[in-house]
Amino acid sequence: MSVWPAWEVREGERATRWLHVRLEFADGARIDALATVCDGGVCVEDVQARPALTLEDLAVFAEWIEGPLARACAGGAGPGSGAAAGTGAHRDDGSVRPRGPEAWRFVARTYREAQERGVDPVLAVMDETGCSRRGALRLIGRTRDAGLLSPRHARR
Repeated sequence: MSVWPAWEVREGERATRWLHVRLEFADGARIDALATVCDGGVCVEDVQARPALTLEDLAVFAEWIEGPLARACAGGAGPGSGAAAGTGAHRDDGSVRPRGPEAWRFVARTYREAQERGVDPVLAVMDETGCSRRGALRLIGRTRDAGLLSPRHARR
């Protein structure tokens, strides 16, 4: 997967970035997209795929690119840098991430360290695991269920 900047619009402190995303597969299939990143949210503006994507595939594609786009924006690969931000998809390499209780301890440590630094803990988990936002939230929820993080809401 490769991600590179298209353009950026700034209004005060707020910035909206448009990025080109390209996925090329060994069998010759290819997906080109234009995505918008604003206030931590990702929106797919345009997609061209050969062969065509089903609606289900398109939903998975949007989840799949969320992490690499966040890393590309956080890494300073904004417009004007002139550099393409190549990102590897961690989903295909199951050996990179721990599983089960080991993963929960890893997520809990990453989450707490991000809170101590004053950064978004969900984004930190996304960056460390390579998961989409939805996947990171699932991992955080499982970590809470395992008792390694405090409950989200105190029960009365």
